Amino acid sequence: MAAAKIKKGDSVVVLSGKDKGKTGTVAKVMPKDGKIVVEGVNIAARHRKPTQQNPQGGIDRFEAPMAISKVALADPKDGKPTRVRFEEKDGKKVRVAVKSGETIDG
Repeated sequence: MAAAKIKKGDSVVVLSGKDKGKTGTVAKVMPKDGKIVVEGVNIAARHRKPTQQNPQGGIDRFEAPMAISKVALADPKDGKPTRVRFEEKDGKKVRVAVKSGETIDG
């Protein structure tokens, strides 16, 4: 399996959809489904009937998963979207921002 270009805790920029241009931190990555959950982005609302566990009922708002292709890693230098490449530094494989050449981890 190929190395993950976007990982939990990374800062990402949304490229398309209703939240285009928003930035957030990755909360969860689902590589098998090709999906990602970003904090504060792609908020979905679920209307809940009152139950014994939740007698009030109401509207639950939560971050829904979105396609990983809709986000790009935020460049560490300026926060704009960038692609990621892998380089070997000191015998370690590290992620590098294509736009600025900045090392993302390592």
